[in-house]
Amino acid sequence: MASIAMAVTLIAMKSYAALATSSMAMLGSLADSGLDLIASLVVLLGVRIAAQPADHDHRFGHGKAEALASLAQVILITISSLFIGFRAIQRLLAGAETGSAELGIGVSLIAIVLTAALISYQRHVVKRTGSLAIGTDRLHYSSDLLLNGSVILALVLDQFAGVTGADAVFGVLIALWLLWGAWQASSHALDQLMDKEWPDELRERFLAAAKDYPELAGLHDFRTRTSGTHQFAQFHVWVPADWTVQEAHDRLDRAEEELRERFPNTEILIHVDPEGQTDRETLLPQAITEKAS
Repeated sequence: MASIAMAVTLIAMKSYAALATSSMAMLGSLADSGLDLIASLVVLLGVRIAAQPADHDHRFGHGKAEALASLAQVILITISSLFIGFRAIQRLLAGAETGSAELGIGVSLIAIVLTAALISYQRHVVKRTGSLAIGTDRLHYSSDLLLNGSVILALVLDQFAGVTGADAVFGVLIALWLLWGAWQASSHALDQLMDKEWPDELRERFLAAAKDYPELAGLHDFRTRTSGTHQFAQFHVWVPADWTVQEAHDRLDRAEEELRERFPNTEILIHVDPEGQTDRETLLPQAITEKAS
């Protein structure tokens, strides 16, 4: 909702400034804010769907709606950058001039202040929720800081320094920057949709925590994935042959419950194997060796 309110405000200011200045860089900034509004609406929908609990048809929840929302943002950003780049090249070839630099600079400065405040709030939200969609939205608005700064520099060079074509050149640079941001955002979304493993740091933290529980000494075949703000971990565990099914269930349930407390929003699935079965590489060799000794 904060992103939507911000986008509406910036669209109103930049529309007036773009008409008054005839600046290609300002027009590019306006187009970007227009797509910011659409992207934020998509994010709002994606986050609301992703927050819904698992149901009969979606037993693993709706978390991937965030990744889909991020991909929708990527498409919009790409379209925006191609349009800006095309128009900038046209103006560069035509030698079009800008006007009313003071107005364009003033609007851009206001946009920078508002955008910085929004990014700070989004950083707080992402830290609390781990939301991929809001993280992508924050990445886009972070690029807006550079974009608005480029508009100011372009107008200064074009009107005060007499550098002909500076505005159009900055329009091309802004387009390339947006394409780079789209590429980065798409990689994170595709990682979730393709069920990429957790980052190495998180995997190692989980495995290190598992070593605190003797029942998990035989942990192997460790698999992980992420869906929205939810994490999933599954693995096999060796248990002694003399344990009953009930005993294995009770012991592993206690370890699983404590791991969930240490790793919130993580669903853990444990499969029991007879002790010594080696169909996969064991990921806790030291712990297993200690148990055997």
